Parts: sequence; C-alpha cells; structure tokens
Amino acid sequence: MVTKTLAGRTALVTGGASGIGAACVRALSDVGAKVVIADINESAAEELARDVGGSTWIVDLADPGALTDADLDIDILVNNAGLQRTSAIEAFDPAEFRLLMAVMLETPFMLIRAALPAMYARHYGRIINVSSVHGLRASETKVAYVAAKHGLEGLSKVTALEGGRHGVTSNCVNPGYARTALVQRQIGDLARERGVAEDEALQDSMLTLNAIKRLVEPSEIASLVCWLASDDAAMVTGASYTMDGGWSAR
Repeated sequence: MVTKTLAGRTALVTGGASGIGAACVRALSDVGAKVVIADINESAAEELARDVGGSTWIVDLADPGALTDADLDIDILVNNAGLQRTSAIEAFDPAEFRLLMAVMLETPFMLIRAALPAMYARHYGRIINVSSVHGLRASETKVAYVAAKHGLEGLSKVTALEGGRHGVTSNCVNPGYARTALVQRQIGDLARERGVAEDEALQDSMLTLNAIKRLVEPSEIASLVCWLASDDAAMVTGASYTMDGGWSAR
C-alpha cells in the first residue's frame, strides 16, 4: 500500500495533462496530494483530473502577463511546462526565442511569485522546477531552451535563499532525454533525416554522452518530484538533481 505522505497538501503541476507533467500528477495524487492540473489542453486535463480526483486550471502559460494578479493557495508548485525549438543562433526566430523564455522562465517566476505569500503564511512550501540536463550543459541549436533552463536554475536558487527562513524549499530536477511524445517526435525526425532506424538514431545522437543508454521514464522523474515534495526533503533546497544517465558526469 502506498503511504499517503502528502495527504492534506495541494499541488499545482504546469503542463500537467501529458508527458512528465501527467506522470507527476499521478504520482503526487498516489501519495495523497490534491492536484491541480494547469494546461491549455482542456480535454486532456479534465480527463486526467477525473482519473485522479483532481481539478484543472485551463490557462495559456505562454502569456505570463495573464498571471500578474494570480493568487495561488497551494503547498507544492511543480513548474513543468515546456517546449522546444531548434535552430542555429543566426537563424533562430526571435519570436520563438521569446516564446520559450516566456513559458519556461517568466511563467515559473510569475507562479512562484503568486504562490509564495500563502506558503510563507503557513511556513511550508515546495517549489520543484523541472529543468533539464540542458540547465547545466549546453547543446548546439538549442539556444532558447538552454538559456531558459539556465535561467530557471538561477530562479530556483534565489527562491531557495529567500524562502528558506519561511519553510519553503526550491529545487530543480534535471533529466536527460525522457520518453515523451516530444522526444519521440525528435527521434523520428532524426531517423528520417539520416535514413536509419529510430533506435539507431537514438543511440547515435541523443544518448551518445550517456553512461546508461536509455531514455528516462517520466515515472522516474515523478518519483524524484514526490520525494522533493515530502517531509524527508525538508533540508534539501537550492539543489539540482540530475537524472541523466551519467551525461553530466563528463
């Protein structure tokens, strides 16, 4: 039987209707949290909310300005929503750059800003930012994603410093390539571009720096998120936890 370590707690997961976010929603619900799924995909969010007994917040996280007056009475915030665009810097569309920065850096700031007052009032809070190995390392053609995730690392650390005396922790989770629809599409695109099987494209491109030659499972990321949300992690703050198969050990 799963211990309800987060019973009585409320969690908000952005991008919670699919992929890593959905895995986090299910895992947090399993350990007793009431979960709010923040996503633009209304049908997927509502279906998952029915499955886990949660609720939804249908919101466009690409518009941080819409969050200026947000007031979040939650215990746990999981900043997970993200997207990817790739191009060499000189050809990178500035509008696309701004979009990635809005979703993966400015919106997490706005949500943290909205959540801290209630967390401070109850002297308890968990901010968990789903970053990436690209928050610690760079790759070519991913200038916006790498810049946003590096910024998220800094945001998380400042939140840890300011929140510590109020009982609020802030940490990053840094997975490598995970088994999500986004990554599966990237693998398919690489395979077609190179005229090889998808497994060959995966091994020869995305996993070349890994010591463990497989994708990270969303459920593995969700398990780390649940631990960071628990009382067992009360002294863990300002940290970045890699789950990248050894990529960043090099």
